[in-house]
Amino acid sequence: MNESRRLGRAAVLELLEGHGLSPKKSLGQNFLVDPNTAERIARLARVGPGDHVLEIGAGLGSLTLALAQTGADVLAIEIDHHLVEILRSLVPPEVRVLEADALTCEFTNVLAEDDAAHARDVSERSWVLVGNLPYNVATPIVMTLLERVPQVTEMLVMVQRDMAERYVADPSTKSYGAVTVRMAYFAKTRVLGHVSREVFFPRPNVDSALVAMKRRDRPAVDPTTASYEELNALVRAGFSGRRKMLRRSLAGIVDEQAFSCAGVDPTARAENLDVSSWGKLAGCRRSIGN
Repeated sequence: MNESRRLGRAAVLELLEGHGLSPKKSLGQNFLVDPNTAERIARLARVGPGDHVLEIGAGLGSLTLALAQTGADVLAIEIDHHLVEILRSLVPPEVRVLEADALTCEFTNVLAEDDAAHARDVSERSWVLVGNLPYNVATPIVMTLLERVPQVTEMLVMVQRDMAERYVADPSTKSYGAVTVRMAYFAKTRVLGHVSREVFFPRPNVDSALVAMKRRDRPAVDPTTASYEELNALVRAGFSGRRKMLRRSLAGIVDEQAFSCAGVDPTARAENLDVSSWGKLAGCRRSIGN
């Protein structure tokens, strides 16, 4: 990779100082300052010429530059107005930089407009999300894309390590929770590796992990059995009383007949059910009319 297209610690600090800027805690800004890590992420994303990459939280562009060097078509999203102009001056002209808040951005429209502007075949629309996501908003961003933006078919996100463990946890483990089930409905997830806190400025108090997600061709639960909304409502209610038996946490929502129909032990706890079992329970609840 061309050295002029790499951003290390010294370059990042120089850019911030030269523009009179400092990382904003309110935006969860921890800038990636190790080009080798940026290039590693780009490799793990397995993107290249012809691929359409959505990057969220581009910052000063360390990862953006690495993604651009793969030859992929990159659309970079950044919320901080002060960073956007710097970013535009650093990345190649073919990289599109959009100033937007990922929590409120209408991604379906944004990606459709980008496809139209580049005369892409709508039937072949497919995007890969790659991003160093701010820890405080990572889960809402990922869930919004899974729930509402089917054009995004794969993701490689860098998140707080314990958050990554929740994303990929197995049932009946400490990290398993409502978000695990909700993600499993849409995608298969796995951890690809870990990232030291030392490669960021400022240095966070925790290490990070890289989580890969691949959208399922079909949801893990047949929508004709139970919709995502039905499953989500049940899962949230179940995990709101994580330590309680399901017959207590779901009291007034699911009756004994539905438990029997689904083959779910009412004395089990929410963390004991995989996404398929949650789907069966939601489906039986619907069919019985709870």
